This record gives sequence, structure tokens and C-alpha cells, in this order.
Amino acid sequence: MLENPAHRIELESPFRVTDLKQWVYCPRILYYLTCLPDVRPITYKMEAGVEAGQEEEGRELRRSLRTYGLAEGRREFNVTVTSAHLGLRGTVDMVIWIEGKKDEHLIPVDYKYSRLAGLHYRLQLAAYGMMLEEMDGGIARRGFIYAIPLRRAEEVRLDRPLREKLLVALDAMHRMLTTEKMPLATPQRNKCVACEFRRFCNDVI
Repeated sequence: MLENPAHRIELESPFRVTDLKQWVYCPRILYYLTCLPDVRPITYKMEAGVEAGQEEEGRELRRSLRTYGLAEGRREFNVTVTSAHLGLRGTVDMVIWIEGKKDEHLIPVDYKYSRLAGLHYRLQLAAYGMMLEEMDGGIARRGFIYAIPLRRAEEVRLDRPLREKLLVALDAMHRMLTTEKMPLATPQRNKCVACEFRRFCNDVI
């Protein structure tokens, strides 16, 4: 029997790019999601974010690339990316391909139903850029986080410090998966008050 390609990709790339958000917010959330994948409910905020991203594609087609400081380029939506090297898989909301430029070939764009481009979103964008580079052979020097509520694109430089932060986070995530050792809870204990996984932790408020 032939192996299911989707199953093979999941085995090679155990984490989704979106898992970085949970890891930065509190490593234990990702631990619980990995070990207890069926315990977390789908919240209204999650559904609203997905719907908003889908609606944004139609608006994007009507927008000029000047939004991203570009005169021309080819847009592609919902680009599937995977990397066995990074152990990641995901889908980029949009990629802008620039032909004929040696120093910059591709630009990932991530739609977010948020007003702030926090570290977790920047790490996700760096991951998309690195996976696109690995799969395409091009160069991703920058990306954009498009804040849907603000209708504004924020440029993110995919520089070495950001990439190194990503690699450190991924290394810790994979060690957690390999050892199955529960990581420390976030030091920001105010996050624990409304956390749906609070009942699983015995050492927080």
C-alpha cells in the first residue's frame, strides 16, 4: 500500500508554523496540544480570524502592490510550504514573486486579525520566508504582516537575528517533543487566569 503523502509530510514536519504562536505565548500550551490534541475547543476568535483571512483575499486582488512598496510582482495565495529540515509545515496567505531581481525574489505576506505585529507573528513570517527559500531557491529578505483591522501592511525584515530567534525556538520545541518533558509555564502568570489549560497545571495560580 502506498504511503499517504500528507501523512509523510506530517511525520517529517511535526509542527505547524502557527504552533510558534502558542510556544511564544506559553510553551505549556503547545505541550498540551501535542499530547492532548483533542482537548482544545475552537473559539469564536479562531473562527473569526480564519473567515477574515478568506475575505481579505478578495480585497487583496483589488489592492495595488504599492501597499507593499512594489511597482510590480505576481501574487499567489495559500501557498503550501513544508521543511523536513526545520520540522515545520504551513500555508502562507500570500507570496509576492518578483521576477528579474537577484537580491530579492519572494516576499511572504501573512494576514492577521490583530492590530499588533508581536514576536510570535514575526517568527511565523521568518519561518515562511525560510521555507520558501528552501523550496524555491530564491531569497526572502523581508515580509509583511497585514493587519486586517487596520487595513495596513507592516514590513518585517527577515534578518539574521530574527532567524536565529526562530531556530532557538524550534530547537526547544523539538526537544520538548522528543523528551515529552513538560516545559516551564510562562512567567507572566496573568496569562494563566483565563487559560483553558489551567486545570492541567498544578504549579500556577
